[in-house]
Amino acid sequence: IMTMQRLIFEPEHDQFRDSVRRFFEREIAPHGEKWREQGYVDRDAYRKAGSLGYLLLWADERYGGAGVKDFRYEQIVYEENISHGELGFYINLHSGLVAPYLGELGDEEQKARFLPGCISGEKILAIAITEPGAGSDMAGIRMRAEDRGDHWLLNGSKTYISNGQLADLIITVARTVPDKRSGLGLFVVEDDMPGFERGKRLKKMGMAAQDTSELFYHDVKVPKANVLGDPTSGFAYLSRFLATERLIAAVGSMASAQTAFDITLDYVKERRAFGKPIGAFQNSRFVLADLRTQIDAAQTFVDQCVLLKNGGKLTPEIAAEAKLLSSEVEGCVVDACVQLHGGAGYMEEYRISRMYTDARITRIFAGSSEIMKEIIGRSLGLDERTMN
Repeated sequence: IMTMQRLIFEPEHDQFRDSVRRFFEREIAPHGEKWREQGYVDRDAYRKAGSLGYLLLWADERYGGAGVKDFRYEQIVYEENISHGELGFYINLHSGLVAPYLGELGDEEQKARFLPGCISGEKILAIAITEPGAGSDMAGIRMRAEDRGDHWLLNGSKTYISNGQLADLIITVARTVPDKRSGLGLFVVEDDMPGFERGKRLKKMGMAAQDTSELFYHDVKVPKANVLGDPTSGFAYLSRFLATERLIAAVGSMASAQTAFDITLDYVKERRAFGKPIGAFQNSRFVLADLRTQIDAAQTFVDQCVLLKNGGKLTPEIAAEAKLLSSEVEGCVVDACVQLHGGAGYMEEYRISRMYTDARITRIFAGSSEIMKEIIGRSLGLDERTMN
């Protein structure tokens, strides 16, 4: 079958992909059903990935990392986990979304203390931003952090926190300047700190193996040594890392769309109706032709964004475009693929059914499609503050 050649990869990337794929097929995929039933991934999955060097690929060798700055290797790990592993194994959050805060904002002592365990998989990461009254609007965060001299005192709650049950280190965003919307700090909260409590594991529409939780902070004393960077510059730090977060989301959406297409193509060749494979009907051919075209076009754009990221030229606006496009394409693809499966597509035993419910969150997390459109629209000069 002819598919669009992805020209961004070199032979060494293809060799790496082969080894990564074997890992996910052998060590992760067989546990997926168990993990979905229990509502979380076994901690051993992180240790196994860490033992092979698949966590925090970018981290310096002196902390136990591979020192690989080429984002294409991370892209391959995230793609292969979605295609051949288990979506709920949130390796992308651990390595790509949370750990860079430690790697780029942490001082030498913090990196030496935190990164080795994250690289080995002994320590699992989460980031706590969302609150019951603050999601996309980070300036609405109400959780308080008070400076008490040798430590900060944290009070408040967080919700919808990915890896909330498993995480050992939780980068927690709290308000340090009460009268300034952008006055936020980033605090590394360790799971054994007195006053820190995990709430119940939240039940979701999809992504059953990925643990999502409420977190509660009651007079949690966080030492000054656990503050990342300037405790009043958290808003700027969060904004700085958002472009990569949205690129990672786009990579995942495209891998999901491609996987949904692949399993559906196999299905329509085997399933028969009215004496012939359902793939032989013109409607099936036309639907799949349209999906193939959308996937190839969007994948090419996302791959180009990966090269921009490698060159330090990925802007928040372009990342927003990638996230918007890929998540909308994913939603379109999985919906059409359920339809082509017919009644089987509605049955949870079929993977496409789970992919359909899993995909719904991608148009919401890491900034909703509406937020992405706002970012892109403002970059075009369409802002009431500048137009009046």
